[in-house]
Amino acid sequence: MKFFLPLGILSLFLSLVSIDRVQAQDDDDKQPAKKESVTAGKPYTDEISALAGKPSVKKALAMLEAQEPWTVKNLRMLTEIPAPPFMEQERGRVYADLLRTAGADSVWTDEVGNVLALRRGKTRKKKVVLEAHLDTVFPEGTDVKIKQKGDTLYAPGIGDDTRGLAMVLTVLDVMEKTSLETDADVLFIGTVGEEGLGDLRGVKKLFSTPGLKIDSYIAIDGLGSTSITHRGLGSHRYKVTFKGPGGHSSGAFGLVNPHGALARAIYYFTQSADTFTKQGVRTTYNVGVIGGGTSVNAIPFESYMQVDMRSESPEQLSGIDKLFQEAVQKALKEENAMKRLGPDLTVDIELVGDRPSGSIPESSPLVQRAIAATKYVGQEPALRVGSTNSNIPFSKGIPAITMGAGGTGSGAHSLHEWWMADKSHLALQRTLLILLSEAGLVAGK
Repeated sequence: MKFFLPLGILSLFLSLVSIDRVQAQDDDDKQPAKKESVTAGKPYTDEISALAGKPSVKKALAMLEAQEPWTVKNLRMLTEIPAPPFMEQERGRVYADLLRTAGADSVWTDEVGNVLALRRGKTRKKKVVLEAHLDTVFPEGTDVKIKQKGDTLYAPGIGDDTRGLAMVLTVLDVMEKTSLETDADVLFIGTVGEEGLGDLRGVKKLFSTPGLKIDSYIAIDGLGSTSITHRGLGSHRYKVTFKGPGGHSSGAFGLVNPHGALARAIYYFTQSADTFTKQGVRTTYNVGVIGGGTSVNAIPFESYMQVDMRSESPEQLSGIDKLFQEAVQKALKEENAMKRLGPDLTVDIELVGDRPSGSIPESSPLVQRAIAATKYVGQEPALRVGSTNSNIPFSKGIPAITMGAGGTGSGAHSLHEWWMADKSHLALQRTLLILLSEAGLVAGK
């Protein structure tokens, strides 16, 4: 072992460096909402009110509330089908069957595992998406059996984003039962790869599929009935691996030590990043995973970490990324300079996540309709920035929003996640109004 590291550097191995997570009832992956009240323009307020006043829509809104027990039944069933990262197949298969039964015109699964259900419109000149993601953050083997205490349901993934899947299904089912017809095609989708190292692979596939032109994108993620995410929080995620020959802690003493380089890299990065993030647009960083080594009496042959950086500003994200790259190279150089024998350390820097930033303005029709619909159901709209599937359409200039799936809950990404049906129908009602206004309710229906 080499005892050259100050205690302050070494202690970084014992805790995660994180200033990223912001707890919010609607969605733990979003930044705090605007504090000031937001109001839609009169044309959009009038549009939503007129739409909600149509007899067929009134019937559908009432049915969404009445069918909440059915929605919860599907929520229970889907939650107990594990969907670990990159292993969403079984949940996707069941979800496809549910969408077929609900009455979609056609249902298929694409090459990466996204489940798509098409409901044809009258003119088919537009395509509007209503989407939730199939995957959860929990590894294979996690107990996802629901436990109920009173009116509260506990299970990993029950809110993020299984509730969203159940909600998308219910909206389709109610549209079919009330014969609500739209001018545009509507695609009801369960996507893969939203979480973690999935790197939005599902929605990236949607927007790279030849012939699939999407005009508006409505994602359901998180809880509550107030959030409207219209700005995308970009992120870079890296896996960095320092590699050396490894050897006996005494017999090979003097070899380069990958752990030493990793500790230095973390220290130098967090020192510079701390200063950098105190100014400009909010920018965050997190060293989330570290590992390597085989034994207390063996110099490790590798040491690795996974790092997350986020900002709404592409310039800020590029700036903190540069600091990170410099810290890694400085650590590599210093550790190699200390060796007494053997080859140098090497480092692999792998970009494992790249979520683009972007936004649509508050004045855009989709956001205005979302604000008006939220007000119509008696809720106060909360405009947010977040890292969701909407990041991809944001980055391509396509109108998109992400909204909560209703109810109350907390503990997303933890084994203690919980959800309760507190006025959960309001989220379904506002989503239907937004979807119909975007897709165009056919006159006379």
